[in-house]
Amino acid sequence: MVHLFRTTARYAVVAVGLCCALAPVFTASPAQSETAIVPEKNPPGDIPDSQVFVVYTAADYTLKVPEGWARTEAGDTVRFAAKLDGVAVSLTVQVAAPTLDWVKAQYLPGLVRTGRAVTVTKFSTETLPGGSAIRLDYTSNSDPNPVTNKQIRLENAQFLFFKSGAMAALDLYAPQGADNVDQWRLMSRSFAWR
Repeated sequence: MVHLFRTTARYAVVAVGLCCALAPVFTASPAQSETAIVPEKNPPGDIPDSQVFVVYTAADYTLKVPEGWARTEAGDTVRFAAKLDGVAVSLTVQVAAPTLDWVKAQYLPGLVRTGRAVTVTKFSTETLPGGSAIRLDYTSNSDPNPVTNKQIRLENAQFLFFKSGAMAALDLYAPQGADNVDQWRLMSRSFAWR
């Protein structure tokens, strides 16, 4: 899993050069020289078609998440996880709506630098019920299992939503090759600002 924002304050703020643009904070990672793991041939991690989803309500947004997944909160980041699958939302201050140029020049380098063997496959704009979003598709290594130290290759979809000076990064991840297209579509389309 890629942890993009590790903040304890309400929002993380970083000044960029002499302008007043704000960018997400990326923390240094020991995984910078990590090599990509070969994906498993029959990956675990499919979210069952029978999975029930419930509405999670935060101060700034709502989101449908799988019922029964473990929830953890740290500052403005909430994560839901079950085995090798997960969903997370992180909030940061952002002066203006993110653009593809901004993502390419400022956001992606931080994602690659702080993630675990991140390989970005594409990024594009997408219109969703929660508003216009930038979608990033990439692969990464998982965090090592605390008992076995084993890692797996993950596929990730991240959606960047913007409203009134706040950016929400919705991250969805699962073992590479798992079939979660419908479930990820349901979750990404359920995001709504409050």
